[in-house]
Amino acid sequence: MLKLINRYNIFLAVTVIITLILLSITFLNYTVSPSDNKSKTSTVIIPRGSGFLKVTDILYKAGIIKYRPFFCLLAVLENAPKRIKAGEYELVSSMSPIEIIDKLVRGDIKRYPVLIPEDITLREITAHLVSLGLVNEGEFMTLASDPSFLVSLGIDGATVEGYLYPDTYTFNRAMGAREIIETMVHQFWKKVTPEMINRAGELGLTVSEFVTLASIIGKESGLSDEKLIVSAVFHNRLKKGMKLQSDPTAVYDVKYFDGNIKRSDLRRNIPHNTYKISGLPPSPIANPGIDSLYAALWPADVDYLYFVSKNDGSHHFSPNLTAHHKAVLKYQIKMKKN
Repeated sequence: MLKLINRYNIFLAVTVIITLILLSITFLNYTVSPSDNKSKTSTVIIPRGSGFLKVTDILYKAGIIKYRPFFCLLAVLENAPKRIKAGEYELVSSMSPIEIIDKLVRGDIKRYPVLIPEDITLREITAHLVSLGLVNEGEFMTLASDPSFLVSLGIDGATVEGYLYPDTYTFNRAMGAREIIETMVHQFWKKVTPEMINRAGELGLTVSEFVTLASIIGKESGLSDEKLIVSAVFHNRLKKGMKLQSDPTAVYDVKYFDGNIKRSDLRRNIPHNTYKISGLPPSPIANPGIDSLYAALWPADVDYLYFVSKNDGSHHFSPNLTAHHKAVLKYQIKMKKN
């Protein structure tokens, strides 16, 4: 009887060992084998705060992994469960589980190069980011005018308008509205040096006023050299107590502006319309680049008070109203008749 028991125990032990060996071989094979050979690319999003079981569920439903127990075991052996980074991933079904885990741990997420052009508004920037699926419009706009958030960014104003520095950024869908805004405003403060802030003070301008003036200059002209002259016109008008009469300020709040400014626009009673108000508007009307910011602080040394578009992207400048009327006749009225 004792021999029979010993034989049974030996048989059981051998069976267990063989089973473990087979499982080990199967597991090792699993770790380096693709889910399938179709090379199907899937985009999966790992939300922030997702637990490991949630992550495996997302991957399984996307068809990226099979045999979840093996995948969990591999992740534990790789010390991966708490190191997986949130974000949007492009994963291929031909990737092995070990490659997938490595990519998730490295945070090799999908990134989007985002160009923010000079002199576009907060609303336009928001629409662009929404079109790329990077932000929620309501969340972004709400955060962009959150008083405590603005204070944390060093902004003395009602919104981030004017401080979203135009540049080419690399964003991802795990960032969220807060981090994207912080990135752009941080870039603004990198470009606006202490020297520029001191210069604004010398001109009697607060930082908000300086940025507001730069935003108007940027909206009026896209030519770097010309911006210095446009700036001079506005500085000269401010010194004389003249209204700035800048067309872009009259349509700042128009949601779907077609680019055609009408006389009725210039008569609108809105806070930013410099045909109605004296001095600078209460806040920026766009997000200026470095050329506009510089021009606002170091205007050209000229006595011009007026300018009119020459319909080729440039402007004609005049020192008095008589010369301005002649320029309007030459570049606008006659042009329309032709």
